[in-house]
Amino acid sequence: MSKLGNIGARLYRGEVGYDFIGKRKIWYGISILITILAIAGLAVRGLNMGIEFSGGAVFTTPKTSVSATEAQHKAESAAGGHQAVVQKLGGGALRIQISGLDTKQSVPVQEELAKDLNVPVNDVNTQLVGPSWGEEIANKAWLGLGIFMVLVVLYLAIAFEWRMAAAALIALIHDLTITVGIYALVGFEVTPGTVIGLLTILGYSLYDTVVVFDSLKEASKDITKQTRFTYSEIANRSINGTLVRSINTTVVALLPVAGLLFVGGGVLGAGMLNDISLALFVGLAAGAYSSIFIATPLVADFKEREPQMKALAKRVKAKRTAAAAKGAEDEPQGGSTAVADDGGDDAAVVGPRNQPASRKGGRGRPSGKRR
Repeated sequence: MSKLGNIGARLYRGEVGYDFIGKRKIWYGISILITILAIAGLAVRGLNMGIEFSGGAVFTTPKTSVSATEAQHKAESAAGGHQAVVQKLGGGALRIQISGLDTKQSVPVQEELAKDLNVPVNDVNTQLVGPSWGEEIANKAWLGLGIFMVLVVLYLAIAFEWRMAAAALIALIHDLTITVGIYALVGFEVTPGTVIGLLTILGYSLYDTVVVFDSLKEASKDITKQTRFTYSEIANRSINGTLVRSINTTVVALLPVAGLLFVGGGVLGAGMLNDISLALFVGLAAGAYSSIFIATPLVADFKEREPQMKALAKRVKAKRTAAAAKGAEDEPQGGSTAVADDGGDDAAVVGPRNQPASRKGGRGRPSGKRR
């Protein structure tokens, strides 16, 4: 077995673990800080809405020696001050999008661009986009997001319970806020590809959360009938038991997305890949973080406020206090730290198990041969 697999097996059995639930205030503080930064980025810089939402014209030129920066200045000058975004395409071609242009304005801009870039006018492809189309896409995206959220809450409330549904919903909003905030800070354009990426990450974010919730539901069954663990401790064991699995699935999902973002978007200059891959990359990372550090600790907080869970925590604490006091009394007398089984379902057993029976004394036969 590999080293990572061995660690995963030990985490699953509860032999080792990290106290995620006990340090939940730290994770809450980190998430609040990141969320504040994201909201500040949205308030200060705002989203760079693509031409699909604002309306305008897109000009695609053939191969040219003019740089993207120089082409941007020429395009803004030709458009009379309208903002232009220029992307370098494969083979030296340029994609120039200018917002706020209508059909009458696009023709002289096309002619001026062809002259400035020293390319034939007929080789400059022009595509007009109306703002109504972008508004329709945005409305459909909001509608799809709302339907998805409602279905998620209903499913989790039925399959698990309403506390888990509420925690998962908070985690999803947390992931979306961080992703949109990073878009604002980085300055990437918001295009239909961005909307597709945002809707896609919701499923990835929910996957890890449901895996932990399923483990927690199984482990907390009939929890009030025992006095070994509190709900928070069982929740922490569930996170540790699925930790390696969550890391593996997230890394495997992030690797191809990173290839799209850094190779496809950065090296090849494919604009649509940038739009989708950045949303996926940030959303996958935020989703893995929220499923471990936000969703499950929130469930533990909600559950620990229930009267039966408060009573369970008191019983667990009382039993541990009594066991510690008994151990302190027994240690000076015999030096033995073994705890006898009192017949309960949660009795502690210390020391090696399955020891062979002694051949001398007790019920065993004597070691001598039968005559």
